[in-house]
Amino acid sequence: MMKTILVLAAGLLTAGCSTAPAPAPVAEKPAAVGSIVRLDPAFDALVPKNAQIEKLAGGFTFTEGPLWRPQGVLWFSDVVGNVVRQWSPDGKVTNAKFIAAGQKKVKLDAPKGSGIADGIFYVTDIKVVRKFDLKTGAPKGDIAIAGATFLNDIAVGPGGKVYVSDSGVKGKADGGMEPTGTDAVYVIEKGKVKPVAKSKDLGGPNGLLWTDKGLIVVGIGGNEAYRLDDKGAKQDVTKLPAGGLDGLAAFGDSLLITSWQASAIFKGKMGDKFEVAFPDLKGAADIGIDTKRSRLLVPRLLDSAIEIYELK
Repeated sequence: MMKTILVLAAGLLTAGCSTAPAPAPVAEKPAAVGSIVRLDPAFDALVPKNAQIEKLAGGFTFTEGPLWRPQGVLWFSDVVGNVVRQWSPDGKVTNAKFIAAGQKKVKLDAPKGSGIADGIFYVTDIKVVRKFDLKTGAPKGDIAIAGATFLNDIAVGPGGKVYVSDSGVKGKADGGMEPTGTDAVYVIEKGKVKPVAKSKDLGGPNGLLWTDKGLIVVGIGGNEAYRLDDKGAKQDVTKLPAGGLDGLAAFGDSLLITSWQASAIFKGKMGDKFEVAFPDLKGAADIGIDTKRSRLLVPRLLDSAIEIYELK
């Protein structure tokens, strides 16, 4: 059985978000937590009757940031547990402390987004981007982001450029979050940091995704997906049905985007209409795609689970 996850980011849901429409109804609830649930070809509804139950090993503490590699290795970061775990694609922990605070001189406070560039594993950690050896997990140095308050996601672009989002929030004594106004997206190139864009208009940048059309951004403080051009200007601004946007991933020629406000994952294309593809997913955060098996990796922060959905 899985332990209860400590959810520290619930306050993110209310920062600048409009009222969410009710998620599309479904005839049956999705299969049990920690299951593989098959999705029909049109992305219209979950099909629980075809679900194959597969419980995942537990002990999660606010799990975030799934990252998949073709070699069959997955990483999930435990924000509260200060650890990055290695997983096999079938949901088994192969290294519970691949990177862990206090081990091998590792400093880690609240790991979230991650990415790989030139053999280095990058992890966001509040105000610092930490670097680790991809094979051993040994620390390889830190990159401080001056003025940042809540570094969140990572995306790797051409030439090993590492893009990092600052959601511009900080924790409150009651466990919630409040805006700080540091909303920004940065790029790390050859060890040096420079802002791509810094503005409250960015809407609390959270999820990042590099595509052939450039860097796509979604914000926790609104309901917009947009592309940042080379000058940091917002392009192709697309409104989604609800806000509190968190993770995003590409599947085929479409995007999958999680919404805390709608308790759902939307599917659509930039400049077009987004619709609910996965309803009734409360607490779905940063997501990833296992491209080899066409599976969607979904941390369920409010349900003490990681779920794996098979896409068709």
